[in-house]
Amino acid sequence: MRDDTSPYFYDLFTRQQWARFDAGSYRLAPAALTLLKGVNEPMLMSEVEEVIGPLCRLLDIQMEEANNDVRPFVIAVAGSVAVGKSTFARVLRALLAQAGRTVELVATDGFLWPTAILEKRNLMGRKGFPESYDLERMLVFLAELKEGKSELQVPVYSHELYDIVPGQFRTINQPQVLILEGLNVLQGSSRDSAAVAADYFDFSVYLDADENDVEQWYSNGRPPIFITSKICGQRKSERRGREYGGQSICQIFSRTSSPRESARP
Repeated sequence: MRDDTSPYFYDLFTRQQWARFDAGSYRLAPAALTLLKGVNEPMLMSEVEEVIGPLCRLLDIQMEEANNDVRPFVIAVAGSVAVGKSTFARVLRALLAQAGRTVELVATDGFLWPTAILEKRNLMGRKGFPESYDLERMLVFLAELKEGKSELQVPVYSHELYDIVPGQFRTINQPQVLILEGLNVLQGSSRDSAAVAADYFDFSVYLDADENDVEQWYSNGRPPIFITSKICGQRKSERRGREYGGQSICQIFSRTSSPRESARP
Protein backbone atom coordinates (compact mmCIF):
# COMPACT_ATOMS: atom_id res chain seq x y z
CA MET A 1 0.00 0.00 0.00
CA ARG A 2 1.31 3.43 -0.94
CA ASP A 3 0.21 6.97 -0.18
CA ASP A 4 2.00 9.19 -2.67
CA THR A 5 0.38 12.32 -1.22
CA SER A 6 2.29 11.78 2.02
CA PRO A 7 5.85 13.12 2.51
CA TYR A 8 6.83 9.51 3.33
CA PHE A 9 6.68 6.65 0.85
CA TYR A 10 6.84 2.96 1.63
CA ASP A 11 6.97 -0.34 -0.22
CA LEU A 12 5.25 -3.12 1.71
CA PHE A 13 6.27 -6.75 1.27
CA THR A 14 4.98 -9.94 2.76
CA ARG A 15 7.68 -12.29 3.98
CA GLN A 16 7.26 -14.48 0.90
CA GLN A 17 7.63 -11.51 -1.44
CA TRP A 18 10.70 -10.22 0.40
CA ALA A 19 12.37 -13.65 0.35
CA ARG A 20 12.29 -13.63 -3.46
CA PHE A 21 15.00 -10.99 -3.48
CA ASP A 22 17.28 -13.81 -2.29
CA ALA A 23 20.03 -13.83 0.33
CA GLY A 24 22.76 -14.45 -2.24
CA SER A 25 25.94 -15.49 -0.46
CA TYR A 26 24.75 -14.25 2.92
CA ARG A 27 24.39 -17.49 4.88
CA LEU A 28 25.17 -18.69 8.40
CA ALA A 29 26.07 -22.14 9.62
CA PRO A 30 23.66 -23.49 12.25
CA ALA A 31 26.43 -23.50 14.88
CA ALA A 32 27.23 -19.84 14.17
CA LEU A 33 23.57 -18.87 14.49
CA THR A 34 23.32 -20.68 17.82
CA LEU A 35 26.20 -18.60 19.21
CA LEU A 36 24.57 -15.35 18.08
CA LYS A 37 21.12 -15.96 19.56
CA GLY A 38 20.24 -14.34 22.87
CA VAL A 39 18.49 -15.84 25.87
CA ASN A 40 14.80 -16.41 25.04
CA GLU A 41 15.43 -14.95 21.58
CA PRO A 42 15.09 -17.89 19.18
CA MET A 43 15.83 -17.28 15.53
CA LEU A 44 15.29 -19.78 12.75
CA MET A 45 17.72 -20.34 9.89
CA SER A 46 14.85 -19.55 7.53
CA GLU A 47 14.65 -16.06 9.03
CA VAL A 48 18.30 -15.47 8.24
CA GLU A 49 17.90 -16.68 4.66
CA GLU A 50 14.50 -15.16 3.90
CA VAL A 51 14.62 -11.88 5.82
CA ILE A 52 18.04 -10.69 6.96
CA GLY A 53 19.99 -12.05 3.98
CA PRO A 54 17.98 -10.07 1.40
CA LEU A 55 18.29 -7.03 3.65
CA CYS A 56 22.08 -7.40 3.51
CA ARG A 57 21.91 -7.41 -0.28
CA LEU A 58 19.93 -4.17 -0.17
CA LEU A 59 22.54 -2.72 2.19
CA ASP A 60 25.27 -3.81 -0.25
CA ILE A 61 23.68 -1.64 -2.92
CA GLN A 62 23.30 1.30 -0.57
CA MET A 63 26.93 1.05 0.55
CA GLU A 64 28.22 0.70 -3.00
CA GLU A 65 26.45 3.93 -3.91
CA ALA A 66 28.15 5.60 -0.96
CA ASN A 67 31.61 4.23 -1.79
CA ASN A 68 32.99 7.70 -2.35
CA ASP A 69 32.17 8.52 1.24
CA VAL A 70 35.05 7.49 3.51
CA ARG A 71 33.00 7.92 6.67
CA PRO A 72 31.50 4.82 8.30
CA PHE A 73 28.12 3.66 7.03
CA VAL A 74 25.86 3.82 10.10
CA ILE A 75 22.89 1.48 10.49
CA ALA A 76 20.33 2.01 13.25
CA VAL A 77 18.39 -0.90 14.74
CA ALA A 78 15.46 0.21 16.90
CA GLY A 79 12.33 -1.31 18.41
CA SER A 80 10.48 -2.05 21.61
CA VAL A 81 11.76 -4.24 24.40
CA ALA A 82 11.47 -8.00 23.79
CA VAL A 83 11.31 -7.83 19.97
CA GLY A 84 14.80 -9.27 19.44
CA LYS A 85 16.88 -6.19 18.59
CA SER A 86 20.10 -7.56 20.06
CA THR A 87 19.94 -10.92 18.28
CA PHE A 88 18.91 -9.25 15.02
CA ALA A 89 21.82 -6.79 15.28
CA ARG A 90 24.36 -9.54 16.05
CA VAL A 91 23.20 -11.62 13.08
CA LEU A 92 23.24 -8.56 10.82
CA ARG A 93 26.79 -7.78 11.92
CA ALA A 94 27.98 -11.34 11.29
CA LEU A 95 26.45 -11.41 7.81
CA LEU A 96 27.77 -8.00 6.73
CA ALA A 97 31.26 -8.94 7.92
CA GLN A 98 31.26 -11.87 5.47
CA ALA A 99 31.94 -9.38 2.67
CA GLY A 100 35.29 -8.50 4.27
CA ARG A 101 34.06 -5.31 5.91
CA THR A 102 34.99 -4.16 9.37
CA VAL A 103 31.68 -4.00 11.23
CA GLU A 104 31.20 -2.78 14.80
CA LEU A 105 28.07 -3.15 16.91
CA VAL A 106 27.37 -0.60 19.64
CA ALA A 107 24.37 -0.80 21.99
CA THR A 108 22.97 2.40 23.43
CA ASP A 109 23.19 0.83 26.91
CA GLY A 110 26.71 2.25 27.07
CA PHE A 111 25.28 5.77 26.94
CA LEU A 112 22.98 5.33 29.93
CA TRP A 113 23.71 7.58 32.87
CA PRO A 114 25.39 5.67 35.73
CA THR A 115 23.04 4.45 38.46
CA ALA A 116 24.37 7.05 40.92
CA ILE A 117 23.30 9.86 38.61
CA LEU A 118 19.93 8.25 37.85
CA GLU A 119 19.24 7.89 41.57
CA LYS A 120 20.28 11.48 42.26
CA ARG A 121 17.90 12.69 39.54
CA ASN A 122 15.12 10.30 40.66
CA LEU A 123 15.21 8.58 37.26
CA MET A 124 15.68 4.91 38.16
CA GLY A 125 12.03 4.31 37.42
CA ARG A 126 12.59 5.87 33.99
CA LYS A 127 15.64 3.83 33.05
CA GLY A 128 15.52 3.12 29.32
CA PHE A 129 13.53 6.26 28.56
CA PRO A 130 15.28 9.07 26.63
CA GLU A 131 15.97 11.15 29.76
CA SER A 132 18.01 8.29 31.28
CA TYR A 133 20.65 8.52 28.53
CA ASP A 134 23.60 10.85 28.12
CA LEU A 135 22.31 11.90 24.72
CA GLU A 136 24.92 14.61 24.29
CA ARG A 137 27.70 12.05 24.67
CA MET A 138 26.04 9.76 22.13
CA LEU A 139 25.66 12.60 19.62
CA VAL A 140 29.31 13.59 20.06
CA PHE A 141 30.31 9.96 19.47
CA LEU A 142 28.29 9.80 16.25
CA ALA A 143 29.56 13.17 15.03
CA GLU A 144 33.20 12.20 15.61
CA LEU A 145 32.59 8.79 14.02
CA LYS A 146 31.24 10.47 10.88
CA GLU A 147 34.21 12.85 10.87
CA GLY A 148 36.49 9.83 10.57
CA LYS A 149 38.08 10.13 13.99
CA SER A 150 39.70 7.04 15.47
CA GLU A 151 40.09 5.56 18.95
CA LEU A 152 36.58 6.60 20.01
CA GLN A 153 35.59 5.32 23.44
CA VAL A 154 32.18 3.98 24.42
CA PRO A 155 31.42 3.26 28.11
CA VAL A 156 30.83 -0.39 29.00
CA TYR A 157 27.46 -1.33 30.48
CA SER A 158 27.10 -4.48 32.62
CA HIS A 159 23.76 -6.28 32.69
CA GLU A 160 25.00 -8.15 35.76
CA LEU A 161 25.70 -4.91 37.65
CA TYR A 162 22.79 -3.12 35.96
CA ASP A 163 25.14 -0.16 35.69
CA ILE A 164 27.94 1.46 33.72
CA VAL A 165 31.30 -0.12 34.65
CA PRO A 166 33.54 2.64 36.05
CA GLY A 167 36.70 3.20 34.00
CA GLN A 168 35.93 0.58 31.33
CA PHE A 169 35.48 1.51 27.67
CA ARG A 170 35.19 -0.08 24.24
CA THR A 171 37.40 1.43 21.55
CA ILE A 172 35.85 2.01 18.13
CA ASN A 173 38.50 2.54 15.49
CA GLN A 174 37.14 3.70 12.13
CA PRO A 175 34.97 0.72 11.10
CA GLN A 176 33.53 0.63 7.62
CA VAL A 177 30.10 -0.11 9.09
CA LEU A 178 28.70 0.69 12.51
CA ILE A 179 25.42 -0.75 13.80
CA LEU A 180 23.83 1.26 16.63
CA GLU A 181 21.18 -0.75 18.44
CA GLY A 182 18.77 0.49 21.08
CA LEU A 183 15.28 1.46 22.17
CA ASN A 184 15.46 5.15 21.38
CA VAL A 185 17.91 5.51 18.51
CA LEU A 186 15.18 6.86 16.21
CA GLN A 187 13.80 9.22 18.86
CA GLY A 188 13.01 12.66 17.48
CA SER A 189 13.37 16.03 19.14
CA SER A 190 10.77 18.49 20.37
CA ARG A 191 12.82 21.23 18.74
CA ASP A 192 13.07 21.26 14.94
CA SER A 193 16.60 22.67 15.01
CA ALA A 194 17.96 20.22 17.58
CA ALA A 195 20.34 17.50 16.39
CA VAL A 196 19.23 13.90 16.92
CA ALA A 197 21.00 10.59 16.43
CA ALA A 198 19.01 9.91 13.25
CA ASP A 199 20.85 12.78 11.56
CA TYR A 200 23.90 10.51 11.40
CA PHE A 201 22.19 7.35 10.15
CA ASP A 202 22.54 6.05 6.60
CA PHE A 203 19.99 3.27 7.03
CA SER A 204 17.45 2.48 9.74
CA VAL A 205 15.70 -0.75 10.74
CA TYR A 206 12.71 -0.73 13.09
CA LEU A 207 11.56 -4.08 14.50
CA ASP A 208 7.83 -3.80 15.02
CA ALA A 209 5.33 -6.08 16.75
CA ASP A 210 1.80 -5.96 18.07
CA GLU A 211 1.68 -4.59 21.61
CA ASN A 212 -0.11 -7.67 22.94
CA ASP A 213 2.56 -9.92 21.43
CA VAL A 214 5.34 -7.84 22.97
CA GLU A 215 3.76 -8.15 26.41
CA GLN A 216 3.46 -11.91 26.04
CA TRP A 217 7.01 -12.30 24.73
CA TYR A 218 8.44 -10.13 27.48
CA SER A 219 6.78 -12.34 30.11
CA ASN A 220 7.16 -15.78 28.56
CA GLY A 221 10.07 -15.68 26.13
CA ARG A 222 9.96 -14.50 22.55
CA PRO A 223 8.94 -16.69 19.58
CA PRO A 224 10.77 -16.42 16.24
CA ILE A 225 10.69 -12.96 14.67
CA PHE A 226 9.07 -11.98 11.40
CA ILE A 227 6.60 -14.89 11.35
CA THR A 228 3.62 -12.62 10.73
CA SER A 229 5.27 -9.30 10.02
CA LYS A 230 5.51 -7.35 6.79
CA ILE A 231 8.71 -5.82 5.50
CA CYS A 232 8.43 -2.07 5.07
CA GLY A 233 11.10 -0.30 3.01
CA GLN A 234 11.25 3.44 3.58
CA ARG A 235 11.97 5.40 0.44
CA LYS A 236 12.17 8.91 1.85
CA SER A 237 13.61 9.70 5.25
CA GLU A 238 12.10 12.06 7.79
CA ARG A 239 15.28 13.99 8.50
CA ARG A 240 18.50 14.87 6.70
CA GLY A 241 19.89 11.36 6.28
CA ARG A 242 20.44 9.46 3.03
CA GLU A 243 17.23 9.09 1.00
CA TYR A 244 16.11 6.59 -1.61
CA GLY A 245 15.07 9.55 -3.78
CA GLY A 246 11.58 8.18 -4.34
CA GLN A 247 12.78 4.88 -5.81
CA SER A 248 11.06 1.67 -4.88
CA ILE A 249 12.95 -1.20 -3.28
CA CYS A 250 12.32 -3.23 -6.43
CA GLN A 251 13.98 -0.53 -8.55
CA ILE A 252 17.01 -0.47 -6.24
CA PHE A 253 17.45 -4.24 -6.41
CA SER A 254 17.01 -4.31 -10.17
CA ARG A 255 20.01 -2.02 -10.72
CA THR A 256 22.38 -4.86 -9.86
CA SER A 257 20.57 -8.14 -10.35
CA SER A 258 17.02 -9.31 -10.76
CA PRO A 259 15.21 -11.26 -8.05
CA ARG A 260 14.61 -14.91 -8.73
CA GLU A 261 11.03 -13.97 -9.57
CA SER A 262 9.01 -10.81 -9.35
CA ALA A 263 8.80 -9.56 -5.77
CA ARG A 264 6.77 -6.46 -6.54
CA PRO A 265 3.91 -6.13 -4.08
